[in-house]
Amino acid sequence: MTMLGEDRLERFARHIVLPEVGGAGQAALAGKHLVLVGLGGIGSPALQYLAAAGIGKLTLVDDDKVDASNLQRQTLYNERDIGHGKAVSAKRWVKLFDPLLEVEISDRRIDAARAATLVEGADLVLDGTDNFATRLAVSDACVKASVPLLSAAVGRFQGQVGAFAGHLPDEACYRCFVGDAFDADDCDTCAEDGMLGAMAGWVATFASLHAIRVLLDGSSAYGDPQWSRVNLLDGMKPGMRQFTIAKDPECKGCSNSGGQ
Repeated sequence: MTMLGEDRLERFARHIVLPEVGGAGQAALAGKHLVLVGLGGIGSPALQYLAAAGIGKLTLVDDDKVDASNLQRQTLYNERDIGHGKAVSAKRWVKLFDPLLEVEISDRRIDAARAATLVEGADLVLDGTDNFATRLAVSDACVKASVPLLSAAVGRFQGQVGAFAGHLPDEACYRCFVGDAFDADDCDTCAEDGMLGAMAGWVATFASLHAIRVLLDGSSAYGDPQWSRVNLLDGMKPGMRQFTIAKDPECKGCSNSGGQ
């Protein structure tokens, strides 16, 4: 188990005094590796809370550059970041925020081969990207590498966060959820449909909360992955509901009959 020095004990004191987390839980977070795919409306605010939680190693993945229109919801960036790569800007933010965190970046477009390399050895992947082709490539790579996946999405006034562990015999993967019809870059974009900035923040912080639950599984009372469950967040009502995804016995991503 990772040991926490005196300075770290002070920094994370509000976590440590929670019986559901405690010193053991905080030490466990310090030894975890999370891969964050997408540093936009979800990944940007999510990263702030993931770093603040003391997750010891972060791999940040995004091939895009910061645009002025991003600043309405991507709270990690400021006007000085416009025109610069999101991955580089995000790494700079993390190292200024907490120099003891280990940060790796990838600023190249994800395909199936690159996804496999990026997720290998991680404890958890959080995907907040905006197209199905990338999401499905990441999901398939996670199943093959036996790495759990949190998938988060947002648009207009709605969002969803789901926890998938398709490498486990009775648990669904993200492909079980959406099927095979979306193996292309065909998502609607927030530029077309609009998005309330605070809605992205709600989905991002909920995803961060759930990531901590997954990473603490087996280390503290707060750990509860809730595999195969999808949470729907409605910003119009507002409200939430949850449903369970069944494993698809014909899924080509996670079922033996599907070619796994």
